[in-house]
Amino acid sequence: MFGISDFGAFAMAFVLLLFLPGPGNLALISSASKGGLAGGLASVLGLLVGDQILLWLTVAGMAAILQSFPTLFLIIQWAGAAYLAWLGFKMLTAKAGEGHHIEITPGHYFRETMTITLLNPKAILFYLAFFPQFIDPVHHQGWITFAVMALTIAALGFMYCLGVVLVTHFMAERLRAKPVVSGLLQKLAGVCLIGFSLKLALME
Repeated sequence: MFGISDFGAFAMAFVLLLFLPGPGNLALISSASKGGLAGGLASVLGLLVGDQILLWLTVAGMAAILQSFPTLFLIIQWAGAAYLAWLGFKMLTAKAGEGHHIEITPGHYFRETMTITLLNPKAILFYLAFFPQFIDPVHHQGWITFAVMALTIAALGFMYCLGVVLVTHFMAERLRAKPVVSGLLQKLAGVCLIGFSLKLALME
């Protein structure tokens, strides 16, 4: 269908990959817990936009450029690691309840999550390895095939991310009544972000 060798397998493989833990999932959870539904939905939009930018950069040949110029790849890699570490440090050092009286617009969550997504060059290389597995070389329809794959990824990503945000918002409403637990979870999220930054910085 549309030059995709096995559309069902393609969709299922991407759904399974969505459940793998990563900085994007953590950004969604953090945004929904701090910014409510508005912050969570803005974070979903930021992740999807960033993901689509990386996807089309891959199609346009950005992955080949990153592979040909390892220094550029290294710069983006370390920039992403530094940004995640900075966010994690802020969460670790924040006092319990800090920030609840400061109004943060949904645009903040959109920009933050999109930045986290864009500063992960490994995602470009992932798409470079993932796409060819499901492209039918005989019935490939060029940009139409990539557009169908991109729309499928956007739709599946939106449904998954929306589910994460709704569950997190539901739980956050109850955790706000327990500031000690909320503070511990915030620090745990900070540790995870720093861990992701180290993984990104040290990846081969």
